[in-house]
Amino acid sequence: MPKSRLLLSSASGVLVGALVFGASPAFAQIAVFDWANNAVQVAIKAIEQTMSNTLTSITNQLTATGPLGTLLGSAQFGSVTALLQQGFTQNANYAKAQVDAQSQIVDGALTSNARFQRDIRNAGIRDEHTTSSLHCAALDSGQTVTVSGGQSWKVTQSIQDVADTRGEAGPNQPAFYGQSQAIAAIAQLHFARYCAPPEATAGLCSLSSTPNADQRASTLFGTGTLSGQAGVTAANDYVTNLVQPIVPAALRGDQLTSEVGRDASIRRHAYNARISLARQVLDYAVGIQSPSVPLNSAQQTQMQNEGLTPVGTGSWLQVLMLDANRRYSDVNYAAQLQAMPPASVNREIALELASTNYLLTQLLRVGIMHASTSAAHMAADVEHDFQPTAPLSTPNIN
Repeated sequence: MPKSRLLLSSASGVLVGALVFGASPAFAQIAVFDWANNAVQVAIKAIEQTMSNTLTSITNQLTATGPLGTLLGSAQFGSVTALLQQGFTQNANYAKAQVDAQSQIVDGALTSNARFQRDIRNAGIRDEHTTSSLHCAALDSGQTVTVSGGQSWKVTQSIQDVADTRGEAGPNQPAFYGQSQAIAAIAQLHFARYCAPPEATAGLCSLSSTPNADQRASTLFGTGTLSGQAGVTAANDYVTNLVQPIVPAALRGDQLTSEVGRDASIRRHAYNARISLARQVLDYAVGIQSPSVPLNSAQQTQMQNEGLTPVGTGSWLQVLMLDANRRYSDVNYAAQLQAMPPASVNREIALELASTNYLLTQLLRVGIMHASTSAAHMAADVEHDFQPTAPLSTPNIN
């Protein structure tokens, strides 16, 4: 390379000097042979030869065996230009392949995320439509409440039918034969079932396991379910002592046909109606606590959790209290409620609203009874306070 540069510099200098200092115009009168022009031609040829040699030297240096070729490596697999072209082409191919690979990666990621979101949605739909165990328990409890409600009404009506016949002093009842028979019957019933220690000491009866149970409010109002038939009987006997322990004697024969007897009969009708209303209210209290429907294992467990003795058969009031207490204080219910999906929580709210409506209906029934008893009291008070101003003579009607 230094030698080539030196030759190029020398040739350039000769050419410039010839052009500047050796050029002279050609005249026709001068001899044909021009030494100056010949010198210039010779210099130009020398320059051309020098440049040709220089280019040849450069080309030789750029060959595979030259200095640059040696630095670039072996040309066994092609020329440098071809190798470079192939390299750039390969890099371009790599870039295109990378773009395609990135596209596939992105597409795969989007597809995977879409499937993941779909699975989440499917799981949500499944959870929203899967019935909770609490929902099943609420349905079981609701059915138990409904069935026991119907059974309690049957018990109430059965007790009421017997009590009304007794209070009216109907045939085959003690009061039908007289008030003393009615007193003897109620006393004998007490001695047979609820003999107290003073009575046993007096020799009137044998001491009972439930002395004076027919006089105690706890016989009627206990834990929610009366203890079988014996409990129902004791509660009914308490109601009898509370409302009508002694039944007035029946009006019979000419007592009903005389004018005074007709007046007494009408007053007895009013008495019977008011006694029947009072009995109905208390018989309802007996009926809703009478054992009328089997309790499932969950309800018995709930009773045990509340510190009560589990029973196999419960009353309407018992199952209703268990259902309310389960939602209010049961730990298992609270834990499951925490894990419920929104749809299950909405179903539970709907069931609680249904329970509220049911209770409001029952309160309406009790309210009607209470209003009826108040009306009866008011009527009795008005009748008692009513006094004619003076005795009136019997009018003559033509």
